[in-house]
Amino acid sequence: MYIKVHVQAGVKEEKFEKVAPDSFEVAVRQKAERGMANDRVLELVREHFGRSVGAIRIISGHHSPTKIISVG
Repeated sequence: MYIKVHVQAGVKEEKFEKVAPDSFEVAVRQKAERGMANDRVLELVREHFGRSVGAIRIISGHHSPTKIISVG
């Protein structure tokens, strides 16, 4: 399954909100530097779907606020 995620990095308060069946709004405290925000986004997606570390990966949007993530 693929999901779309729009990310805001470097905010004061984290959020993980479902806006459509396959689309999420995510805000993380980590800055968009050295992949720290991406790591936190993947962590939040894993927690939400209850999957293991290897089951979640970014398909596109590594350097963009809009990402497509594979949930296996």
